[in-house]
Amino acid sequence: MSDSKSLTYWDYLKLDELLGLQGGVENDEATLHPDESHFIIVHQVYELWFKLSLIQLRLARDQLAPVEVSEDAIPFVVHHLRRVNQIFEVAVTHFSVVETLTPQDFLGFRDRLIPASGFQSFQLREIEILMGLEDQDRVLLGQTSPMEHIRKLGANTSTGDRAWARIQGARSEETLRQALHRWLYRTPIQGSSPDDPGDAQAVDTFIEDYLAAHREEQERQKARMISQLGMEPEAIKARYDAASQVAREFLFAEDQPEPERVRIKRIRAALLFIESYRDLPLLAWPRNLIDTIVELEEQMVLFRHRHARMVERTIGRRVGTGGSAGVDYLDRTTKYRIFVELWAVRTLLLRREARPALRNEDFYAFST
Repeated sequence: MSDSKSLTYWDYLKLDELLGLQGGVENDEATLHPDESHFIIVHQVYELWFKLSLIQLRLARDQLAPVEVSEDAIPFVVHHLRRVNQIFEVAVTHFSVVETLTPQDFLGFRDRLIPASGFQSFQLREIEILMGLEDQDRVLLGQTSPMEHIRKLGANTSTGDRAWARIQGARSEETLRQALHRWLYRTPIQGSSPDDPGDAQAVDTFIEDYLAAHREEQERQKARMISQLGMEPEAIKARYDAASQVAREFLFAEDQPEPERVRIKRIRAALLFIESYRDLPLLAWPRNLIDTIVELEEQMVLFRHRHARMVERTIGRRVGTGGSAGVDYLDRTTKYRIFVELWAVRTLLLRREARPALRNEDFYAFST
């Protein structure tokens, strides 16, 4: 390493190496199509953003993963996840730079990419895996698993093997979703923690009290809709009855396998408790964490949607260079949701005045 007294900006950032990586297939910028350097650079920038996002996600996950998470750790987690959110917000606006490439200009060199595809961005796949997207929840590429498609596209190449090793390594790690669930499971509900005697009863009582308050609120809304909007009483009653049943099934985790129900029930109850009583002092940072993770997934959804629109604007609905259905495939990925409970619980939230009475309120006050 050079003497620190002679260190320069370009040496520190290794700009010679960095600025020499835009030569394309022939590794010679002189052979590039006039707009090909634009295409290469904007996608390299994306990959640098993805690299930074992976660093931040692992920092946040590692702080949230221990069996005991100190209160001081939550601001750290929020800070680094917010950085990822900002990165993806910038990444979404970055598509406007990509779109300065006109359709015909792109067609001038697009065939040179085949069979390469942005679908092969192993870092973006790694981000999805670390967040908690399961293989079975991915959209199929025809009859093929998308991850298997990535493996085949890179098979028998040193770069492809390294990329696949990265993906496999990410699969062996704990996900942000798993760490979040463990943390939520330990959240005190009405002052009761998982190891406390009678905790299961305390959780069930909170859920039943909340569902009762939820039904009362629905009755108020039903009466207003019938009187103010003239809606058919039976139709609106059926709609609200169905919503009540969905709420009960969700909070008691009846949609989960039997061995998982007790754990998932407590996780969902804790999430509902934090969201409902988010103005309590000790819940200030927990609700910030939840808001930040919701925003993280929102930014990912916006990124996928904006990506699809950019591709449609540039190449229409052609077959992708990697053999995918192109825009049709990208549009289907906009429906991915990893932190499903964080979205679902919003359907159940009540006005402050309609919430069940809070028990052990002093438990959630700042200690003196």
